[in-house]
Amino acid sequence: MRILGIDPGVATVGYGVIDYSNGRFVHQRHGTITTPAHTPLSLRLMEISHDMQELIAMFKPDVAAMEILYFSKNITTGITVAHARGVLVLECGRAGLPIYEYNPMQVKQAVTGYGAAEKRQVMEMTRRMLGLEKVPRPDDAADALAVAICYAHASGMGDKMI
Repeated sequence: MRILGIDPGVATVGYGVIDYSNGRFVHQRHGTITTPAHTPLSLRLMEISHDMQELIAMFKPDVAAMEILYFSKNITTGITVAHARGVLVLECGRAGLPIYEYNPMQVKQAVTGYGAAEKRQVMEMTRRMLGLEKVPRPDDAADALAVAICYAHASGMGDKMI
């Protein structure tokens, strides 16, 4: 099964593509979709849409896993990221991908076995589980890979989005 993990954002969208079969992971690719600062939101969302379409076409995932938005300090930033998340959900939906969402605690639990793990612990375990030489960078891509791993471990038991 090919899993597309997504860490939503506007300036940076993290993505990670892994294959999972018989309890084994195979890393395919990770990276980011970036949009330039000081660009109108509508143009940034169009860029995210276009780039996500290309990723889906290139890797042909079977399912998408996305981190649930969590923001406690700046609601304006959260609303902007929610716009980008909507575009990501739309593109996955257009491609016919089922989408599952997980909160940060679920991701940490799935990757490290401890729901309150520190970010560096999650990143190191992601590296180990995928057999990578280095911790995936940037952080957004590492987060997306961790979300994909979470889906694999949860076997789709997250909240499926319709």
